[in-house]
Amino acid sequence: MLLLDPSISLWLLLFVAIAAVLYSSVGHGGASGYLAAMALFGLEPAMMKPAALTMNIFVTVLVLWRISGAGPFNWRLFMPFALASVPMAFIGGAYTINSSAYRIMVGLALLLAMWRLLWEGDDSDRIRAPVLWVALPVGALLGLVSGLTGVGGGIFLSPLLLLFHWSSMRGAVAIAAAFILLNSIAGLAGYASTATAWPVGIPVLVVTAMLGGLIGAELGARRLAPVRLRKVLAVVLAVAGAKMIATA
Repeated sequence: MLLLDPSISLWLLLFVAIAAVLYSSVGHGGASGYLAAMALFGLEPAMMKPAALTMNIFVTVLVLWRISGAGPFNWRLFMPFALASVPMAFIGGAYTINSSAYRIMVGLALLLAMWRLLWEGDDSDRIRAPVLWVALPVGALLGLVSGLTGVGGGIFLSPLLLLFHWSSMRGAVAIAAAFILLNSIAGLAGYASTATAWPVGIPVLVVTAMLGGLIGAELGARRLAPVRLRKVLAVVLAVAGAKMIATA
């Protein structure tokens, strides 16, 4: 159980708090950071997915509340991704893959998340929304991955929005946050529909993540996102991802 070893649990909670600060400061819920922390401290996959999804929901609500006045929300861009992703996130959340496959999937997701943290996107005035036949399968794939692993999907959607000039930098933050929230709720609902028991220890993780999320959302609003900490976390994500794959 989570709190059997006080020394380990305190370090785990500290890492969760730091991950929440960093991710919320750039408009994300932090699931990949939470998964990395739980992987490094050896938590079981049965605990990791519901814990990451639950923390994601609470922290993303804080992020959306903090950026709610930043400007108009692009519903036309958001809806195709959301409509395709939500049912797939539910299916992924309800489906339990074996431990080895889960570790490989999460390991790859953490390595992709590491790339996202290090990648520096540029804003553009050449904004053009994707056609439906592109947006729908992208949303569906990200939703399925979100549900299966516990990653909200926004950390993968936001670089796509910027890379293909589907959104501005500011618009991508709001869309990714809303995408994370919906997929995390759908994934957790899918998990709850098939789970026989709820893992012990999630409440203390949620409270810790929310405290970090409050600090990070304020830093993001003031444009004080800790760039050096982002690089440190990228290294941790790489180590955790490699560990997950190696122990599959």
